Amino acid sequence: MSPPLASPVFKVNRREPELLTPAKPTPHEFKPLSDIDDQESLRFHIPVLQVYRYEPSMQGKDPVKIIREALAKALVFYYPFAGRLREGRNRKLLVECTGDGILFIEADADVTFDQSGDALQPPFPYLEELLFDVPGSSETLNCPLLLIQVTRFKCGGFVYALRLNHTMSDGPGLVQFLSAVAEMARGEQAPSILPVWERHVLDARNPPRVTCIHREYDEIEGINSISSARIPFPLHDILDKSFFIRSTQLSALRRFAPPHLHGCSTFQILTACLWKCRTVALQPDPKQEMRMICLNNVRKKFNPPLLPEGYYGNGFALSTVVATAGELTQNPIGYALELVRKATTDMSREYLQSVADLMVIKGRPIFHVEGSYIVSDLRHAGFREVDFGWGKAVYGGPLRAIPMVASFYVPFENKKGENGIVFPICLPTQAMERFAKELNNLLEGQPIHGDNNGSSHVLSAL
Repeated sequence: MSPPLASPVFKVNRREPELLTPAKPTPHEFKPLSDIDDQESLRFHIPVLQVYRYEPSMQGKDPVKIIREALAKALVFYYPFAGRLREGRNRKLLVECTGDGILFIEADADVTFDQSGDALQPPFPYLEELLFDVPGSSETLNCPLLLIQVTRFKCGGFVYALRLNHTMSDGPGLVQFLSAVAEMARGEQAPSILPVWERHVLDARNPPRVTCIHREYDEIEGINSISSARIPFPLHDILDKSFFIRSTQLSALRRFAPPHLHGCSTFQILTACLWKCRTVALQPDPKQEMRMICLNNVRKKFNPPLLPEGYYGNGFALSTVVATAGELTQNPIGYALELVRKATTDMSREYLQSVADLMVIKGRPIFHVEGSYIVSDLRHAGFREVDFGWGKAVYGGPLRAIPMVASFYVPFENKKGENGIVFPICLPTQAMERFAKELNNLLEGQPIHGDNNGSSHVLSAL
């Protein structure tokens, strides 16, 4: 085994980006996105990374060649991905299914996985090497909807990195597409789950009518896009870190739940803890409103299901609870837990329909950024299970937090073989130090702003 490098620096040699088109002719048509898909808050590209180790049974097989061919075959079924977004009346987004293709990059790294140190685990400090930002490719309109780079490593492992226009799919929808590509790579002729468009299911009513309260879309004067949102800290002072919490630690967090909430989910208790720690770390005015915004996947939320099997659009709605910074920091975690539980259990068909209606009535407003923290639970999305023939991914899923706004929960196995979750978070430098200290104190069972003691656990920062 080659000795590890002193620092996880490596160089990637890339070939010129190419447009990869469907393997067969596909229909030329226009497909409208849903009113959930085309909201302003989703008009950006999100990076995802899949890391695969060397697999002896695939010796001599080229992952780039196999995946390139599998993508072309999968695009025959998922041909809207090979199209381009256009904007219609009232800024309504439509996919023109042009068959122009997705961007594909072949690359080679000059090191093995072992030599790369911590570069292949969150927060992936060399993402730019693994996912090249092709100039002019990251706009919402008239650009490729997917950019994919497959990077071989000297050990026989590889990294499959992609960037997706979020208006097209959410996490589960993307996993469905990735799984189809993986099935093609393993020799199947068609996906086991055929893609279904039917975006009209999540369109506004006629006439639209807002029937629920949506605090996540409270308007801020002068803010009408993600780029114009005010982040109350200088961006040069922002740190991007990831934290790993073992499964045993996640279970132990339940000691902070009051008796009537002992049946809370792992997502609920962890989110309540992070919301409180993050608020303490930011030191806002005690009277400032702090929003916890949860992403609710509605695919399996209702019976009968609202979305058909194979639906790969954005199938979620945001739900929000609000408390002042003072209320969050001075009360036990049970206070935040009660609110988070409400956000995750109050989702209804009517609420989801009301969101779609609000998008049309108010011109697709962005979510309220100031004081907000968005959490998306991707533990069960299935990114790690995507198998191109090299087995399960070492890491699979989104890899960086949205600065000052959002975190993702991603399943992870650390180098000691311990299972848990990893979550990225972006905060100003001093706030990050306070956040790590507060969370560490919580996991060690030390009192934190009125909470009870518990057993000793230690937080791992990646």
